[in-house]
Amino acid sequence: MSSSPDSPLLGRRGLLLGVGALGAGAALTACTSNSAASSTATSSSSAAAGASASDTPGKAVTIGFSAPAADHGWIAAITTNAKDQAAKHSDVTLQAVEGSNDVNQQISQVQTLIDKKVDALVILPFDGKALTEIALKAQAAGIPVVNLDREFSSPRASRTLIKGDNYGMGLAAGTYIAAQLKAKGVSSPVIAEIQGIANLPLTQDRSKGFADALASAGFKVSNQVSAQFTVESGQQVTANLLQAAPKIDAIWNHDDDQGVGVLAAINQAGRKEFFMVGGAGSLNAMQAIKADNTVLKATVTYPPSMASSAINLARLIGQGKGMSDLVENEVPASITLASATVTKDNVDKYMPLGFKS
Repeated sequence: MSSSPDSPLLGRRGLLLGVGALGAGAALTACTSNSAASSTATSSSSAAAGASASDTPGKAVTIGFSAPAADHGWIAAITTNAKDQAAKHSDVTLQAVEGSNDVNQQISQVQTLIDKKVDALVILPFDGKALTEIALKAQAAGIPVVNLDREFSSPRASRTLIKGDNYGMGLAAGTYIAAQLKAKGVSSPVIAEIQGIANLPLTQDRSKGFADALASAGFKVSNQVSAQFTVESGQQVTANLLQAAPKIDAIWNHDDDQGVGVLAAINQAGRKEFFMVGGAGSLNAMQAIKADNTVLKATVTYPPSMASSAINLARLIGQGKGMSDLVENEVPASITLASATVTKDNVDKYMPLGFKS
């Protein structure tokens, strides 16, 4: 893959620089967190955020963790966040299995965690439908499951679901693009959309939100392509798109990881007549937005910090606690995170949550 040397988006791999939502962590030193350094980090974090009853050490719990292979910046951040968050708690031991994109292997690994009688499970399934049966088995065995992002096909398969808002991502991106075009007085814009994997429900939800937001402004998508969530396909698909559309007013790219390739193709083509909005909130994208020297002017978040929150939720469930800011005694059955629009005006606020593509 060739790329422009002055593009701030062309990094490919790295660790998440920060996490948030129900707590964020220091660097991981071990999968258990009974060290003095870990306790100090927990105390400092609690003092900064305001300590609560939920933060008070309680019953020791062992949490099993399973996710796909970390071959994508966002997924890598998910796994890093989960481990870092577990390391903050002196009463948590994390048993994380190796990430796998093989459904049968992931099922086998979760079965191993069930056999070890962990106190709770956090599972981001490679395929929600395929992992539903093993999650139901865990629940039946008395092991509460926190379903992370990709949903199981049965609500009985998890105690709690925490996920991002895919429709909200599209809505946020479309709202921003429509507002910018209206402000510029563009009446019949050419708007392109670069999806991830077109047949995934999450992609379809993102596209629906985007279309709905544009429709409310009297606009619609002119060109729609899919890039498979990879840098290579992002670059190839975008190069083809730019050849097919000699003039574009705005682009929404669903995923900042594939956006590395998308921006490379734009730079190679020397196209500057449009502006672009990204998706997910990578550190690379935020750095480009802050520098304000590319067509990328905003991104809409899909925070991998949800993995940190999932660990916290599993801990509370395992200890029989609720969330200290809620009146109810139990952790909610479902939490959907909001998608924020990050621009040059507020990028510093979101930069600590960015993940490296």
